[in-house]
Amino acid sequence: MGEREISRQLAMMRRDWDRRARENARHYVVTGQPEWTDEEFYESGEIAMREDIHNDLTNICQGKDPRAMRILEIGCGAGRMTHAFAGFFGEVHAVDISREMVLRARAAVAALPHAHVHVNNGRNLSSLDRWWNRLGIGHVMQFDFAYSSMVFQHIASREIIESYVRDVNRRLRPGGLFKFQLQGSPYSYANAADTWVGASYSEGQARELAERCGYEMRYAHGAGTQYFWLWFFKRNQP
Repeated sequence: MGEREISRQLAMMRRDWDRRARENARHYVVTGQPEWTDEEFYESGEIAMREDIHNDLTNICQGKDPRAMRILEIGCGAGRMTHAFAGFFGEVHAVDISREMVLRARAAVAALPHAHVHVNNGRNLSSLDRWWNRLGIGHVMQFDFAYSSMVFQHIASREIIESYVRDVNRRLRPGGLFKFQLQGSPYSYANAADTWVGASYSEGQARELAERCGYEMRYAHGAGTQYFWLWFFKRNQP
């Protein structure tokens, strides 16, 4: 996919997710029911937090106190997981391509000064650099853990997905974990004109992605399904 086509895809992603946020943000984040109360929506985030984080603390925290960790969430939507993360980790940064979703996520964590939500360009984390540079800090912002759920399943471009995975590696501390999902169903057919069905990866293709981007793919779960979980650990060498 050429640069012009990538730019077109990103513009379409922003337009479609802004529209979905205006129509029914919480439903498009979690499609299990058409309407969510505040209590139901944030409780669903706490349930996912227990399943994805609390059950995996050895890999995620690696002995660190969660309150001393800076973490990254890619594709935060309306802030369901961002809100849950902010109750556990010391500093949370979340990004989303949709300005409309970001407005809702910011409202979700408005009372939590250690949680920050950023609009990004949909292909990398350069928006974090601008925020970080305003603080006058010279080095690249570094994270102890990165996470993404139900996001890359909606991205039809492998180039965009790989751009994210590579940029996360640049910002993770050595040995840090990027835990995320890809579309794994072989019956999923991505279309460049669609922003709902993402590019599908086999376990072998995911392992190749890890190698190209500087990770060790230590675990995988759900290959062949829509919810293909991957544990990419940043290699320790500089």
